Amino acid sequence: MSGTLNKVMLIGHLGDAVKMHYFEGGGCIGRFPIATNETYTNKQTGERVTNTDWHNIVVRNKAAEICEKYLSKGDKIYVEGRLKNRQWQGEDGNTRYSTEIQVQDFTFLSTKQESMANAQSNNTQQPVQQQQQQNAQPQPLESTQPKNTVHNEPEQQDDDLPF
Repeated sequence: MSGTLNKVMLIGHLGDAVKMHYFEGGGCIGRFPIATNETYTNKQTGERVTNTDWHNIVVRNKAAEICEKYLSKGDKIYVEGRLKNRQWQGEDGNTRYSTEIQVQDFTFLSTKQESMANAQSNNTQQPVQQQQQQNAQPQPLESTQPKNTVHNEPEQQDDDLPF
């Protein structure tokens, strides 16, 4: 392969609100952290372990303004972009390093409120599913249909059926 590739795809939750920086020429940059999780079971102890990695996200201009307007801490987002390494001198004189994802494309996946609602529904979903299964069991015809009910189903005649 003669070319090179610098591509990152992440799905994660915002760790903080989008921080905006505006420039004199009218451009702007938005920065926010995204958390991604890795979950596995420790074979020795049998307990579930979750490791969280934090990624520094950078969006520019109109995309940054859209992110600032619609995203908040806890929202789930898909970002696609490239890795960019930066270095600078800190106030103490030490050289600082940072790795960022320069976003080229993104998709909002869910809000924090939607995520919390889904988590709550997953906790209560099993009893509801059991109740639905019980209700789905066939009941005697007389007990399920009240008397004097009008049905809009056409009557079928046996002699006109094609099969």
